[in-house]
Formats: sequence, C-alpha cells, structure tokens
Amino acid sequence: MAWILPAITRLYNLVIKSARVYNRVVAGEENTHRNPEALTEEQAERMLAGMNEVIRAGEEMRKLRAEMIKLFAGFGWTQERIARLTDMSQPAVSKQVAKYRSGDPLPSMELSLDQHDAPWLEGRLWGLAEEISETFHETARCTRYVDAVARGRKRFTPQNVDELRRLLEEDLRAHRARMPGSYQDAYDEISRGLDVPARTATAPTPTTATSTAATTTASASVRRALAHRIQRDRLRDDA
Repeated sequence: MAWILPAITRLYNLVIKSARVYNRVVAGEENTHRNPEALTEEQAERMLAGMNEVIRAGEEMRKLRAEMIKLFAGFGWTQERIARLTDMSQPAVSKQVAKYRSGDPLPSMELSLDQHDAPWLEGRLWGLAEEISETFHETARCTRYVDAVARGRKRFTPQNVDELRRLLEEDLRAHRARMPGSYQDAYDEISRGLDVPARTATAPTPTTATSTAATTTASASVRRALAHRIQRDRLRDDA
C-alpha cells in the first residue's frame, strides 16, 4: 500500500509544475503584446483552454490526494507516515484528518483485482493501457489517450472507455508477439466485466455486502487509482 500515495503525489507535483511553467510562458507572451487589442479572442481562447486543463487536473489531484489521506487514516496509518508519503507537513495532514474524525469510519478496502464495479474495471483498463504505452511507447496507439488522462483532458465516460478499449485491442493485435500473455489475459477479464455489469438483483451474501459497502463508500476516483496501481504491479510481477 505504501506505493499509492507517492505515485499520486508525483503526478500531483507534475501537474502543479506544469501549471507554473505554463503560467510563466503565458506571462512572457502577454508582455510582448502591450496593446490589449493585439491579442485576438481566438488566441486568448487557446491559451485559456490549455491553462484550464492544467488547473482542472491540479484540482482533481488535490481532491484525490485528500480522499486517499482519508482512506489511509481509516486504515490506521499514523499522520507521520501519511505526511512522509504525501510530501506534506504534518500540520497539513492533521488538518485533513480532523475533517473526517466526526464521520463514519471507512470499511476495509478489498484490494483483490477480482472486483466488478465500473470504476475498478476502468482503473484496471487504465493501468493496462499505461503499461503498454510505456513498453511500446513509439508505436502504441493508446499513448496519446494515456497522456490525455494524465493531463486531465480525458474523463472516464462510457464513450471514452470504449475508445480506450478499441485502442488497446489494436495494440494487443499489433504487439502480440512481443508482449507477455498476461496483457491479453488482463484485457479479456476487464472486457468481460465491462460488457456484463455486476448484477444487484439477487440478495447479497455477507461477503458481497462487505465488498459493496467498500465500493460505495470509496469514491470512483479512489477506486480507479487503486485498481490502476494494483493492475500495473500485477502485470510487472507476471512478466
């Protein structure tokens, strides 16, 4: 579990660093246009669109990190440990944890890959795509999609998930001879789960009820992040 918060923190810091660099570039461009009327509306729209993507991604990462702090506080991790992993000060972590003490405690999160709610499967799909993108970066069709997710330009809508599945299917066919069989096995399992959503009509067993409680308590973004990381680690272990 110790790898999840550092991974989120690194991505968060990358987004914030990108925002700072982008702002400096924009500021430099604005200084070359002393006449406000020299900047067209189209130019302004393009600049703000890119800036808004970076800002939105940063806001989403801050929210995700806060939710992960809540999750790990529920696991009983010390504030010192959480502060070290998130690269935050202990007072900042204490302030975050204090917000959740009055709420209901989180149930234990199941970390098995064999879970069938949509966010978990989407996280696994994302993790598989990222692994393929890094392994076959120059030729992988899914690389641009993975980069767009990292920069906040892609959301996990049904349409975008279908697009990612199509790209992954192309990559699996194109690179089949050079990739481990575990990549195809993972995709087949994820794809079956997405094609046949989990049924809720029958009464849940005690085990299912516990899993459902964990699923509904943790946010979709947290479950995607967990499944993404666990899937990547599993693929590397199986390679």
